[in-house]
Amino acid sequence: MDKPVLKDALKIFDCFESVKSRSMFGGFGIFAGETMFALVVNDKLHLRANADNEEEFKKSGLEPYVYKKRGFPVVTKHYAIPDEWWNDTTKIILQAQGSLTAAEKDKEAKSNTGPNRIKDLPNLRLANERMLKKAGICTIDDLFDAGALRAYRALQDNHQNSLSIELLWALEGAISGQHWSVITEQRRTELLSALS
Repeated sequence: MDKPVLKDALKIFDCFESVKSRSMFGGFGIFAGETMFALVVNDKLHLRANADNEEEFKKSGLEPYVYKKRGFPVVTKHYAIPDEWWNDTTKIILQAQGSLTAAEKDKEAKSNTGPNRIKDLPNLRLANERMLKKAGICTIDDLFDAGALRAYRALQDNHQNSLSIELLWALEGAISGQHWSVITEQRRTELLSALS
């Protein structure tokens, strides 16, 4: 049961801005804003590593979290902290600050190169990418060429259950590079009238 560890971790990380958790990798990702810097899984707190702090984690004997994907092991960049660290929350906070900095640095480097996959666009996730692939929209270029309206219609044709209208806003935001909530009322009205 990961929840007691998650609860303790969230309490410790309350000093960071906008801390929240979300289900990830069979456990719970811990985020500061939109940046994931820690993971609670298998009753352990794991901190994010990158080129700057990974060697330090390995020297300290920390082990990375490994999960199976289609039967193959996937080694993550999240390292389990030792149990004795829980006796020194200052150490956890200090290490977590380094993990947050590492995650932000990696995120910035990734955003400078631009997204490679549909799931990397604003508002979209792996589930959306898979849905779009089933509808014949396999790449970012395919999505941009189709536009939000045609992509949404293609999804409607491929899904028996009704789709949320928020998905149309998400697609529009993904194409225009913004969060779906800031799509203007005028643009929403245009999309709705073209949809009907």
